Amino acid sequence: MDDVVSTRPTKVYDDQSIAIEIPETAHQISSDSWFQAGFVLTTGINSAYVLGYSGAVMVPLGWVGGVVGLILATIISLNANALIAMLHEFGGKRHIRYRDLAGFIYGPKAYSLTWVLQYVNLFMINVGYVILAGQALKAVYVLFRDDNAMKLPYFIAMAGFACGVFAICIPHLSALGIWLGFSTFFSLSYMAISFALSLRDGIKAPPRDYSIPGSDISRVFTTIGASASLVFAFNTGMLPEIQATVRQPAVRNMMKGLYFQFSVGVLPLYAVAFMGYWAYGNEAEGYLLNSVHGPVWVKTYANISVFLQTVVALHIFASPMYEFLDTKYGIKGSALAVRNVSFRVMVRGGYLTVTTLLAAALPFIGDFMSLTGAISTFPLTFILANHMYLVAKGNKLTSLQKSWHWLNVILFGVMSVAAAVAALRLIAVDSKHYSIFADI
Repeated sequence: MDDVVSTRPTKVYDDQSIAIEIPETAHQISSDSWFQAGFVLTTGINSAYVLGYSGAVMVPLGWVGGVVGLILATIISLNANALIAMLHEFGGKRHIRYRDLAGFIYGPKAYSLTWVLQYVNLFMINVGYVILAGQALKAVYVLFRDDNAMKLPYFIAMAGFACGVFAICIPHLSALGIWLGFSTFFSLSYMAISFALSLRDGIKAPPRDYSIPGSDISRVFTTIGASASLVFAFNTGMLPEIQATVRQPAVRNMMKGLYFQFSVGVLPLYAVAFMGYWAYGNEAEGYLLNSVHGPVWVKTYANISVFLQTVVALHIFASPMYEFLDTKYGIKGSALAVRNVSFRVMVRGGYLTVTTLLAAALPFIGDFMSLTGAISTFPLTFILANHMYLVAKGNKLTSLQKSWHWLNVILFGVMSVAAAVAALRLIAVDSKHYSIFADI
């Protein structure tokens, strides 16, 4: 925490001995191994959101659609992320922010638009994390006292406070260090418990119903929504910011991190999603630990692990906002300096207060997150990635390669529109059943 980080633009040399300019930043960059970056990426995809994929992906798509969809999403997401990673040092500059890369390729309007889309996306993800952390705390409470005295918004407030304390203590993304190890341990804990208890329930249970529920028209919309969830499962929306922490050669090391994420890193996600659906069929809950049966102490430990891991995961997705604010206001030097600590308390505490308030007011915000994913995750991760690569490498691509990237731009453009329509329908339907500060 006491690293002194220079904010002046510098130049480094990549593995081809070409001078690469590094923009100004208050956070530490170019210091982490590819292995640490790989764990940051893996922490993102194996967060508590993974406990919802049995219900959010497998139930609407069924066995064939769910399995094929997850595998295809893995391959397509790896390809899209690799395109962004390979543009990290494009044009003699190291683009440590998503908006920097878009602005360098397209101009100032694209810079501003990308900034808005990314930060809205990351904010909504963080709102979801606070809700998940609150649900985990409430699940622990219900295991011991199911008296309905404590409502979900109370637990969301507790979770938001814990996230705020952690954000104040950890100055930047590279400072996570050993916390990534704890995060991985907690992730493996709740996923292993979910897998084992689901397996036990599945062996004892009668035959399950694996048919896709709902009317024909509702199936269409839920299928589109599940496709959006597939995209969300494997993409952070902040790859350049993570790549900024990686030491040289940044492109080569980031590719190693991506290969780690999309090989070893996806296996726990697959295991939990498939096992949860196998055990409970189309009755799988949106939060898998609410479906499983087992010893109270085991379920308690699993839910506490979810809560603790979510605190770390939220910090990862909030770090681009923290970096922007720290750089803008010149927060540099020792992380323990009174001015720096005070700034983090005021600014990060304020940001997470707003996040927590929205999470408590709209705990059914998953529908709004689907809409956010449609209008930001699809464009940022797939449409923009493929088109930026076309613009940047156009003269070096074959006709077949150009056709492939244009196909991706058009396909995901259509999917983005369809997912937005499906999300708006879900919001309209669910708004009839829930009120603000609902206890769900």
